[in-house]
Amino acid sequence: MPRMIDLIRTSSVPATLMQAAARGALSVPPAEMIEILVHLANHNKIFGQNARMTLAGWDEAASLAAASDPSTPAEVLDYLIAPENLRPRLLPALLENPSVNEATLTILAGTGSREIVEAMRRSERVKKLPGVLHALASNAHASQLETTQLEQLAASEEVGASGAQDNFAEPVAETIMDSALGETQPTAEDDEAVHAFLTEHAKELAMEGEKPFQPLGGIYEFDQPASDVLATAVEQTQPAPPVAATPAAPTAAAAAPHKIPKKIHLSHEDERGSALQKIARLDVKGRIQLAMKGTKEERSILIRDGTKLVALAVLESGKITDGEVEKFASQKNVLEAVLRQIPMKRRFVKNYNVVRNLVANPRTPLDVSLGLMKNLLVADLRHLSSNKEVPETIRKLALKMFKQKTDTTKKSH
Repeated sequence: MPRMIDLIRTSSVPATLMQAAARGALSVPPAEMIEILVHLANHNKIFGQNARMTLAGWDEAASLAAASDPSTPAEVLDYLIAPENLRPRLLPALLENPSVNEATLTILAGTGSREIVEAMRRSERVKKLPGVLHALASNAHASQLETTQLEQLAASEEVGASGAQDNFAEPVAETIMDSALGETQPTAEDDEAVHAFLTEHAKELAMEGEKPFQPLGGIYEFDQPASDVLATAVEQTQPAPPVAATPAAPTAAAAAPHKIPKKIHLSHEDERGSALQKIARLDVKGRIQLAMKGTKEERSILIRDGTKLVALAVLESGKITDGEVEKFASQKNVLEAVLRQIPMKRRFVKNYNVVRNLVANPRTPLDVSLGLMKNLLVADLRHLSSNKEVPETIRKLALKMFKQKTDTTKKSH
């Protein structure tokens, strides 16, 4: 006799039974019920939404059993670990499940929330996967210290796997730091994108004039006084005073062997200060170009620029990562225009963490938050209903939606 999931896959059951399946109300083993719900959520346009709601509030013990079992179908595991569906209590089990493939973990490591970063750092399986460790180190929610530790662990695992201990540590260290602190050089496509942006916003750019860099919240939040940053920037633009030649100088220069200087990697604080000095010297057009072609560190500063065009240009960068956007979506010291623009981009709004962060951000315009709330999971609606920082309208609607979804789930059982 065929299993119920096989009958549903071939649409060999009546609509009333499909409706019951979407509510999780079939008399089948829990593992098969979850498989049915995931199939409907992924493939059925009529009952898919109901199935997703049922899965969001599904029995935790049954969900945990499926997340832990290596024999659980790949489609179910992929659904459970997808950021938009992920329940934090299931994550440790999913991370240790060998049937969750490394590619999936790598994507999650690079784009996951702070909570996900912490869970993955504790995972024994993740500690043995260099590719996942590298992705985790690049996550915008990982601290500088964590990034260094993760890269060191990844390098150690790579050395152990290859067995090549000699003459390996230094090149690996150089590559690691270049990857962590550097970025690819601007391309012709980047130049075209900048030109298109400047052309599209030419009128607004003319109105902005030559506004200096004024970040929301004040430059003091960058741990370096504005006077220091600007003074250093001015000093660096002045020509160096002439140096009197000495008789010994030519001899010393000639005698000195030609040596390629070793690349110096800045600390997080020095890198931030250096970026601030660079930005302080630029006009509006220069900051727009840097926002679209610069580094992650520079984007993290320019997103706070009080000049709207500069802040919005950050979101147009071809280098920007989902992890960065998740962080921007939760920031309270960015322009409302930035928080409006983020959900206008399909790539960003498909990321559940971005949506959740926007709704929970008290600076997000009310109409934007209200439009995004329908996408939140039950657990996040519950947290939102008691979040005193968001407007009362958001809290009340979150509580109403939470009750509706939990009541629906209870009835289905």
